[in-house]
Amino acid sequence: MLERIRYDGAYPTRERAEEVTRVVLVVLGRQLTGDERVDLAASLPAEAARIFAGQIPDRRPLTGWGFVKDLATRTEATPATARWDTGTVLTTIGDLAGPSLLDRILTQLPPGYALLFGRAELTQQSASTSIRTPVSA
Repeated sequence: MLERIRYDGAYPTRERAEEVTRVVLVVLGRQLTGDERVDLAASLPAEAARIFAGQIPDRRPLTGWGFVKDLATRTEATPATARWDTGTVLTTIGDLAGPSLLDRILTQLPPGYALLFGRAELTQQSASTSIRTPVSA
């Protein structure tokens, strides 16, 4: 897992990839609950699962953008760097989880996570909001 994150994220050392992975796992561990949390931990390598599962979930999960901002604050990185780090790690985690579990995880999380996991952000429109009429000035 770390070697893939190092390669995909273009991190100069294994230590840097490990540091990024650790902090993303800490923040992610605060976002998931229930069966999705247990199943994701089971799909991760042992050390990653320990870091992830060792976190106490927040009562109100962060949005995808909130996740990136939290990571930027924790690592004293720019939002762009935090977004890169988050996407690199979560894409790998999503691949390890598999499509079915990732679908369940994305259903549980607030909006904005699909792109972080390397997926398109799809939203459903209700019939009442699909037709918009122009507003005249």
